[in-house]
Amino acid sequence: MQTKLYAGVATLALIAGSASAQDLVFGVGEDARMNWDSYNEFAEANDFSGQSVSLLGPWTGRDAELVNSTLAYFAEATGATVNYSGSDSFEQDIVIAAQAGSAPNIAIFPQPGLAADMASSGYLSALDESTGDWVRENYAAGESWVDLGTYAGADGEDGLYGFFYKVDVKSLVWYNPEQFFEAGYDIPESMEDLKALSEQIVADGGTPWCLGLGSGAATGWPATDWVEDMMLRLHTPDVYDGWVSNEIAFDDPRVVEAIEAYGEFSRNNDWVQGGSEAAATTDFRDSPGGLFSIPPACYMHKQASFIPTFFPEDAEYGLDYDFFYFPASAEADLGAPVLGAGTLFAITDDSDATRGLMEFLKTPIAHEIWMAQSGFLTPHTGVNSEAYGNDSLRAMGDILLNATTFRFDASDLMPGEIGAGAFWTGMVDYTTGADADSVATTIQERWNAMR
Repeated sequence: MQTKLYAGVATLALIAGSASAQDLVFGVGEDARMNWDSYNEFAEANDFSGQSVSLLGPWTGRDAELVNSTLAYFAEATGATVNYSGSDSFEQDIVIAAQAGSAPNIAIFPQPGLAADMASSGYLSALDESTGDWVRENYAAGESWVDLGTYAGADGEDGLYGFFYKVDVKSLVWYNPEQFFEAGYDIPESMEDLKALSEQIVADGGTPWCLGLGSGAATGWPATDWVEDMMLRLHTPDVYDGWVSNEIAFDDPRVVEAIEAYGEFSRNNDWVQGGSEAAATTDFRDSPGGLFSIPPACYMHKQASFIPTFFPEDAEYGLDYDFFYFPASAEADLGAPVLGAGTLFAITDDSDATRGLMEFLKTPIAHEIWMAQSGFLTPHTGVNSEAYGNDSLRAMGDILLNATTFRFDASDLMPGEIGAGAFWTGMVDYTTGADADSVATTIQERWNAMR
């Protein structure tokens, strides 16, 4: 959801650390999977001795350790001192710091909405003009990443303010390979194949889909991911963008079509474990459990890259579970769109060393250091995919690299009252039987009331 600028008192929960040479987890030149030439070339061209760069972001705990392990290579290459602080209340902290004139050099935003607000308020500095061209040439679906990082500045003029680094993928379908292939099923290569497979599983006496929308106060959000993916498979990216901004109304026939496309899967009681009523109340963390029963209670589960956290502790990737790309429609012929999320770096207090760090993020080594550890995906086409720390991450990385379009989670970009409110509850109502047109109209009326 889009976070609005506000002033207030925040309790800082910062995890601070500095990156130094002693933190070089792979040494220099010691891991043949990595592009050390990119590191050496950057080191030879940049000297920021005596300068420092401060960063504030949402990563704490293990993620803070991982980002510091990468920043340590910038420190070693340039002689700069780098200090990263991770905050559980980043969205509040960065606004307060900016308004107080004490912003870090770089802010790491988990959502574009807040970055766009800060750019329009004059708190961000535009990136170098060449950066947009670099992203277009070096990121898969590069134009998508430029669009996501481009906002209106305080003068009303559009500029590139955000550089995306560390991405999550949502367009995934999880399955149990042993039971899936023993039943004689093949990985579907198109949306049409996926529907045919679902019908075949029912004909064979099985249930195609595990589905759970429950998430406490956030119940309904898994269904919004389905609708967002359907929008990208039925309509061009500009329609998706217009929907996110409400230039295309929520009750537009194209949006209703995407909701009903989700309904083809979720409202067919033969296709969903326990039926649609059960899906609406099943906790999303419990919903994939059916993949692991014998025989499987359900064969497929659509969810983002984080879901293995909720799989059985002894489940092994490649043996007990695997995933495939949520396929695009062959009939619509819109390429290979990918839905996801990600973090972006933006300059909040400019300096030469700060610009240098932003340039460092373009090097393959700045991605490969984190790739080789855990929890990192990148659309950078110049990295070595063999550097990924495991086969699962590598396969997700390939999905990103093959994407023709990338779009950020729509509900996270919409105003909170819509994306984290009416959209969630509306999808629960629809899943349990409400009319798609009526649900979409209700959401649009809520949007209209905000103006």
